[in-house]
Amino acid sequence: MSTEHDQRRVAVVTLGCARNEVDSEELAGGLDRQGWRMTEPDEADVVLVNTCGFVESAKKDSVDTLLAAGDTGAKVVAVGCMAERYGAELAEQLPEADAVLGFDHYSALAERLDDVLAGRPVAAHRPRDRRTMLPISPAERPAAAAEVAVPGHGWVPAAREVSRRRLDDSPVAALKLASGCDRRCSFCAIPSFRGSFLSRPPAEVLGEAQWLARHGARELFLVSENSTSYGKDLSDPDALEHLLPQLAAVEGVDRVRVSYLQPAETRPGLIAAIAGTAGVADYYDLSFQHASAGVLRRMRRFGSTESFLALIEQIREHAPEAGIRSNVIVGFPGESEDDVAELCDFLTAARLDAVGVFGYSDEDGTEAAGLDGKLDPELVASRVEQVTSLVAELTEQRAEDRIGAAVRVLLERTGESECAGRAEHQGPEVDGECLVLDPGAVAVGDVLSCRVVGTEGVDLVVRPETQGRDRAGVV
Repeated sequence: MSTEHDQRRVAVVTLGCARNEVDSEELAGGLDRQGWRMTEPDEADVVLVNTCGFVESAKKDSVDTLLAAGDTGAKVVAVGCMAERYGAELAEQLPEADAVLGFDHYSALAERLDDVLAGRPVAAHRPRDRRTMLPISPAERPAAAAEVAVPGHGWVPAAREVSRRRLDDSPVAALKLASGCDRRCSFCAIPSFRGSFLSRPPAEVLGEAQWLARHGARELFLVSENSTSYGKDLSDPDALEHLLPQLAAVEGVDRVRVSYLQPAETRPGLIAAIAGTAGVADYYDLSFQHASAGVLRRMRRFGSTESFLALIEQIREHAPEAGIRSNVIVGFPGESEDDVAELCDFLTAARLDAVGVFGYSDEDGTEAAGLDGKLDPELVASRVEQVTSLVAELTEQRAEDRIGAAVRVLLERTGESECAGRAEHQGPEVDGECLVLDPGAVAVGDVLSCRVVGTEGVDLVVRPETQGRDRAGVV
C-alpha cells in the first residue's frame, strides 16, 4: 500500500437514525480496507456526511452539516438518504458539496473519494424509485439482491472480521436486521429511496453480532424499517423469534433490544419470544402514529384505540414492567378535534414510557401531500404543543411508577460528577436514562443491579443494591 494512499484521511459524520449509524460503520470499514485513515473533520482530506432525508428538519440539519464541513477546508461528499433521495438536485442546489453519491456508489466509495481528491469530476447520483429494483414477490428477492445495491447487504464482503469499523467505543451497537419497507403509509417517502423490504440472512446477522461483541458491544440494538417483517422473504415469518435466542447467547452480549415493531404485525409469538428469552430486553418500540381509526386509515395504516390497548395489555400480561414507546403524528390532513381527543385518551390509558410527538408536514412524492383537508400550520403547532405537554406529564408519571423497582443498568457514562446508563425499558438516545448514585468503582460497559429511588422528569434515579462490579453482568 502506497505512502500517498496511507496519508489520505476521511472523517465520517452521521446524521439521522441508528440504521444510518450502521451504514456509516460499514462505509468506514470499506474505506479502512482501502487505506483511508479515520480522523476528525478538522483534520480530514474528505468529510463524508451520511445525510438524513426523512423530514424537513432532518433535511435542514443535513444541509447545515454539509456547509459546516466545507468550512474545514476539506472536500465534502454527501451520501445517505438525502443524497439518495435528491441526488443531482441536491448537487445543483448545494455546490459546496464536491460530490453527491447514492447507494449504488457505496461498493466503489474509495475510488470515488480518490476522484474527488484528484479533482476528477464525479457525476451526481440520479435518483430512481428503489421499490422497482427488487421483485414484487418477497420470496424472489434474496436471489435477486446480489444485483442491487442495498446498504448492509450484498456489497459487504463475506469476511465479517473486516466488514465494519466501529466509529465509537459505546457499549451499545446497532445491528441491522433488514433494509427497506413494503408498507405504503401515505405520509412516508422512505420506501421510495430505501427500496423494498429485504431481510439479511440469519447467519450473517449472527456473525456480525459475534464481531460486535468482540469489539466491545454489550447491547445489540436490532434496527430496520420494520422488524416485524423480518424473515417474510426467507420463507420463515417467525425468523426473528428463532434468531433472538441465538443473539442473546452470543458470548459477551448482555442485552438484545428490538426496535421498530409495526403494531398490526406484532404477533403473539414474537411478544412471547421477547418476554420469554433471557437476555432480550422487555422493550417494545411500537409505531402507533395515531389512535383514531379514521386518521389511521387515511395514513394507510391499521389499528384503533381498542386494538392498540389490547396489544399493550397482551404485552403486559407477559411482562408487567415492560418498556413501551411510540411515535405519533398530529395535524394529519382531515384530523378533527375529536380525533385529537381520542389520541389523548389513548395516551392516557396506554401508560407509555416514551412518546415522540411530530407535527405533520408534506413530504415530496407521498400520497398525503395531495390529500385535501390540510390544517393551518399554526393549528398543527398548537396540537403538537397540546399533545407534547400531555406526554411529558404522562411519561413523568410512568417514571414515578417505577420507584422501588429493581433494574439492571448498562453504564454508558462514568465520571467524577455523574454516572449514567439505561435499564431494559429505556432505548438508546430517544428514551430516558438512569442516573446512578454512589456507583463505586465502575466503568463504561458494566451492568449494575440497582433499585429505583427517585426520578428527574423521565429519568430514573437509582442506587446499586451492592457495591462493586462484575463485567460479566452480575453484581
